[in-house]
Amino acid sequence: MNVALRRPMTVEEYLAWSDSESERQRSELINGQVVAMAPERAAHNRIKIALVVTLDRAIKAGRLPCEAFTDGIVVRVDDHTAYEPDALVNCGTKMQEWEIIAPNPVIVAEVLSPTTKHSDTSAKLIGYFKLPSIAHYLVIDPDNRTLTHHARERAPNVLSGGTLRLDPAGLEVTVEDLLGPN
Repeated sequence: MNVALRRPMTVEEYLAWSDSESERQRSELINGQVVAMAPERAAHNRIKIALVVTLDRAIKAGRLPCEAFTDGIVVRVDDHTAYEPDALVNCGTKMQEWEIIAPNPVIVAEVLSPTTKHSDTSAKLIGYFKLPSIAHYLVIDPDNRTLTHHARERAPNVLSGGTLRLDPAGLEVTVEDLLGPN
């Protein structure tokens, strides 16, 4: 059997490829390989919406130079890895309309699903914190209704309620709001 080995795709090649797809399927680039993302459960999507709405409200309340985004915006980890978190906060200069890669992500969030639980709590945790701009990684477990807050150089904190201060960016949110409706 003749097996042709494909060289790893770069982030730039991946973005060009995904832009040319007529029926774009949600995916990420992991170590140069395109990995399709499974459809989401309703609970996952509700929490994702709650994340972005809550983060956006906190940004506006604090009058901060940041923007909240849902999936679709890419976090470039290295030349061959680009994640698409469920939500993120990018701070600094406002992203241009055509931009896909967040230039200064400060907060990233993932909602666990059966197919992503392992990578969200291992490879992505390591990958996101390779970026000096990322100060907070929020991992939400929709089944247990908990949020694990990973902050740079601090032990993770598992929360099911209360106030969460995300500094830097200077946001204050409630865990209940981030978890969304029951």
